[in-house]
Amino acid sequence: MSEKKSRFVVSADWLQAELGKPDLRLLDASFYLPAQKRDADAEYAAGHIPGAIRFDQDKIADHSVALPHTIPSPDLFAIEVGKLGIEEKDRIVVYDGIGMFASPRVWWLFRMMGARNVYVLDGGLDGWKSEGRPLETTVPYYEPKVFRPTYDASRVVNLDTMRDIVASGALQIADARSAGRFAALEPEPRAGMRSGHMPGARNLPSGVFANQGRFKSLPELQQTIEDAGIDLSKPVVTSCGSGITAAIITLALESLGHTDNKLYDGSWSEWGGRDDTPVVTGPPEPVKA
Repeated sequence: MSEKKSRFVVSADWLQAELGKPDLRLLDASFYLPAQKRDADAEYAAGHIPGAIRFDQDKIADHSVALPHTIPSPDLFAIEVGKLGIEEKDRIVVYDGIGMFASPRVWWLFRMMGARNVYVLDGGLDGWKSEGRPLETTVPYYEPKVFRPTYDASRVVNLDTMRDIVASGALQIADARSAGRFAALEPEPRAGMRSGHMPGARNLPSGVFANQGRFKSLPELQQTIEDAGIDLSKPVVTSCGSGITAAIITLALESLGHTDNKLYDGSWSEWGGRDDTPVVTGPPEPVKA
């Protein structure tokens, strides 16, 4: 099988050669669930890729709503990333600790806000460390810049639109949560939340897209998505627990040239946290031949 890779994913070799270039901005977007028992801020302080800025997805978010790490307004996003010394024309490389967990969300967020030269580091910080590559503990400073956002609202789905999608079946739904959570065989990690999935959803657990933090080849990505019952010729909306790992599916879709996709930002934190949204338990329906 061909090893052709996503054009949005860069290797550690490439990144190490580019470190220090004036138009490069490197973001540590590590984020962990409680069960992973890792502290993103502590790990950044202990050693990060040289030049990397800490990008906290819980801080650069809309805090006017009760849901976690909701997309900030374009103006707020522009202010916060401008303070970090980032403008929309920069080359932006995002990484996380595991490799393909939280970084695709920040990749997606920057693209949503108008940045075009945005990439994800293959293998993440764990892979970088395992290869003995350089680290630093100093926090870099970049002169503030003006980030000019061009927000693409068409790529985000809110609750009302998601209700319509579920009721009409107008879009395929790809859910990145684990098979156990999807089928209601495992409890949700957030208290007071129902288990199960949206009617009609297909399960694409976020972990199936990478091997040891490294993104699969394009043929492998295509096979993984099609095996779950997703038709790549039709539109897709991605979802997960809280809007983070849904972007891994988005990254896979975009890597394959599928651009008719949206992300449900509230995801299961919103849908499963309500009592007026339809929920189905058990595995998805068999894929039709």
